Amino acid sequence: MMNLKPEMRAETLVEALPYIQEYAGEIIVVKYGGNAMINEELKEAVIEDIVLLNLVGIKAVLVHGGGPEISEMLKKIGKESKFVKGLRYTDQETMDIVQMILCGKVNKNLVSLFEKAGGRAVGLAGMDGGLFKAVRLADPDGTDYGYVGEIREVNEQIILNMLEEGFIPVVSSVAAGMDEDTNYNINADTAAEKLAVALKAKKLILLTDVRGLMRTPGDDSTLIPELKVSEVPVLIKAGVISGGMIPKVECCVEAVRQGVERANIQDGRVPHSILIELLSDDGVGTMFS
Repeated sequence: MMNLKPEMRAETLVEALPYIQEYAGEIIVVKYGGNAMINEELKEAVIEDIVLLNLVGIKAVLVHGGGPEISEMLKKIGKESKFVKGLRYTDQETMDIVQMILCGKVNKNLVSLFEKAGGRAVGLAGMDGGLFKAVRLADPDGTDYGYVGEIREVNEQIILNMLEEGFIPVVSSVAAGMDEDTNYNINADTAAEKLAVALKAKKLILLTDVRGLMRTPGDDSTLIPELKVSEVPVLIKAGVISGGMIPKVECCVEAVRQGVERANIQDGRVPHSILIELLSDDGVGTMFS
């Protein structure tokens, strides 16, 4: 807004007013990943967006992964990253690295960034306060993912308490095992969806590295701005929704079916995309309702 004339800045703020009123006191859950976690300018924009939302009374929760940093650390110790059906195969050594990077380095660095931007943040691992409890992910076809978990229980009260005190919860996507004496690696999209449902969030936002869902995959001009969850099976059958987009879409569909008012897949490469989506007439990405 620095280069805008004063009257245009005023118009922007006035445009945001009804959206601030709509979301005031409500909970939104943002899954943070992709380029928005790597690019410093984008990282700063995400942090600023969430601090601003917090200051105007919108209760934001950040759920993060950290795939690139995990892969980098594995490379440093001479271990190859292995993926099965889009999920990181997690043996015991990899789980130790996942826990160290997600619960330690990434989580605490994000908390520090929030503090520097004027926010009050608290970092939580999925094991803290029994936030996430999971069992080993099992496919009917017997696919082995190692220590990758499926969340079965969410203790949302710990997050609600923090939100009530004005804090921004920053949550890493790991969980305590219910079936084994271990911790599990959890897909961050899934963790965000489960938490949004448990918190009765008004909105779930999945930041990713594409504009949203395209009617013609790869063609940004065919972006589908809004979609009813009932339309999704037809689009999957037609191949419009395919590959790595399927699990993201399924997270949005499940969230809406379980009571989240709206869910978004949107481009985290666009600076301040969170504010554009929540507080402007334009919006970004694909919204599921």
